[in-house]
Parts: sequence; C-alpha cells; structure tokens
Amino acid sequence: MSDPLKDERFMRRALELAQRAWGQTHPNPMVGAVIVEDGEIVAEGWHHAAGKAHAEIEAIRALGRKPTGGATIYVTLEPCSTCGRTGACTDAIIAAGFAAVVVGAQDPNPAHAGRGLAILREAGIAVTSGVLAQECADLNLIFNHWITQNTPLIAAKMALTLDGKFAAASGHSRWVTGELARADVMRWRRYFPAIAVGANTVLHDNPSLTSRIGEQVWCPQRFVFDRSLKTLEPAQLPQIYSDAYASNTVLLCAESAATELQARAARHDIEVWILPEVEGQLDWQAFRARCLEAEIYGVYVEVGPRLATRVIESALVDYLFIYQAPKLLADAAAPGLGSLRNTQHMHQAWTLQALRRAQFGEDHLTRGFLQK
Repeated sequence: MSDPLKDERFMRRALELAQRAWGQTHPNPMVGAVIVEDGEIVAEGWHHAAGKAHAEIEAIRALGRKPTGGATIYVTLEPCSTCGRTGACTDAIIAAGFAAVVVGAQDPNPAHAGRGLAILREAGIAVTSGVLAQECADLNLIFNHWITQNTPLIAAKMALTLDGKFAAASGHSRWVTGELARADVMRWRRYFPAIAVGANTVLHDNPSLTSRIGEQVWCPQRFVFDRSLKTLEPAQLPQIYSDAYASNTVLLCAESAATELQARAARHDIEVWILPEVEGQLDWQAFRARCLEAEIYGVYVEVGPRLATRVIESALVDYLFIYQAPKLLADAAAPGLGSLRNTQHMHQAWTLQALRRAQFGEDHLTRGFLQK
C-alpha cells in the first residue's frame, strides 16, 4: 500500500530533478523520475531536451539492471503512451518489471490524459496518481497551455509598489523591488523561450533582455513592440540591435512605420515582423499566430505602465507575474495601471486562477492565469 508521506518525499526529489532542465525542453515538458527499492532511491533521471530520452528512460538506464521485486518508479508527469521520437515510456516501464508507478500530474493532452495510467494498470502495475499534482502541473505552464489551447502562453510581468505604481513621477524606477525578486525574474526569463518589451522600455532603459544567473548568460528570442519603429530613430541604436545576441531580436511594427526606418532595420540586419493594427495598436492575435508558426510557445512580456494597462485592460495576456514591494509612493502623478475600464461592481473584477505565491526578501510575487 502506498505511503502518502513517502510518496510526497520521493516526488519532491523528482521535481528537483525535472527543474535541472529549466527552460531547456521546449516544446516538451520538464519531467523528473526516481526509482525506489526498499524505501531508498537507487536511480534518478530527468528529461534534458526535446529529442532526448524521457525521464523514465533516463532513470532506468541509470539503474543499469532490472529493478528488484516491489520496486517503484516515481515520475512527475503521466508516462507517455504513444511512440514519438523516443518510444512509449509505458512500454519501457512494463518491460522493466516495476511493481508500482507513482505519478504527479496527469497528461494535460485531452487525447492522452489517463491513457498511460490505464495501460500500466492493465499490465498489473499498481498506479498512484495525483501526488503533488499542482506542483507538478505548475512546472510546465507553457507546455500545458500550448497542448490544450494550441496557442502560445503569453505572460506579463510587472513590479509594483503597494499602491500599484511602476515608478516615481519622474520615471525613476530602479529599483521597485529588491535583489532577490530581480533574481527570480532572471529565473523566469530562462524559463520562457521568448521575452518581449515595449518601445518605451527600450528607449528609457536600454535593457539587454538576457537571463543572467551567476556567471551564465542566456538570451531568449527578444521581441520589441514598436509600432512606428521609434527605437530605430536614435543615432546610437539600443544595445539589443547590435550586441552579441542581436540575431535573437525581432522588431514588431505596423505597415505604416516609416519606410526609411524599415530600411534602416534592413541595413542593420534587424528582423522585422509587420503586424496588422487594431484600433491603432499592433494586433496581438496576429502576434500569437506568428509565434505559433515560428514554434515559440511562450512569451514573457516585461511591461511598463502603458503596455501593462493595455494588455490587462484588453485581456491580451494569459498569465500574470506581479512582484510587489512594501513601498508607497502615494503620488497620483506616479505612473500606475490605467483606468480604461469603467467598472461598476466588484463582480466585474478579473481574478487570477491556479494562484501561486512566493516571497523574496521583503517582496512578494503573486502569479496565476488571468480569468477574463
């Protein structure tokens, strides 16, 4: 009989293993697995990258022999039951001779959900599912959204004071949150295959838009929402157009952008995506479609006050990361979220679903899916 406390302990280890491939498995999910014999972990594995062996196969290979009678394999995601590039994990588990399988999250694909569990049970293997299910599902926000919605996960990140301000009235914003919260932002930049900002952020902050964790620097696909290409107007171009990762930068503009600026982009080998306009703004649905076509399944949008106001009030994003510092500016002139909506009742408020919270020093992170 399964022991809930032991199951959670071993599943937490499997989660730790899965996170070793943080942001490196797209479009596949991150998955970890551990093999337990007589109450002890004897082998471990995790999925390293798309096309590589799945976590279960890695763990079985690490064991290097047949598991002993009564052995259990713990895996953060329901084992796959279809033969892709690496074969069905259910077949490998059955062939290895495991007595039991403990699973965290169910396969989010409606076409496959529960199928792997049923196959294992039919083979006479004891199956326990739903152990730390929320934590295991949260690990794969991008994969889960894409596989069920067939659209990229668009997430917006913002750093605010307690009274909802992005910066002082002068525009000074370094720093709203502390060092630990900013380090977490770097972690999420590594998780998402793409990052996006508005033109004003590029002009005011000249950001690098890379993920810097210790000595490691990683650059995702970088998007700049710049309808009129005003970020190409300065004589000295912002660094993202000329740094070592310039080929990762894509400008998003309207067809109405000045032809001389479009020509300047071409001279500097800057990739441009021309998007249609909706009510004088770039069409985010067209942006989603282009990302899907380019096999970019998640975009982390770092918003300032203008872009935040638009994406939230127009419900253009799926997910929110809200970092909040214990500070009050108490200044009506300080930039904050806008007021385009005219709400009359609290039931008109939007909420966050699948809510997660974390604390970084004195700052708090609240994140979840935007319920529109």
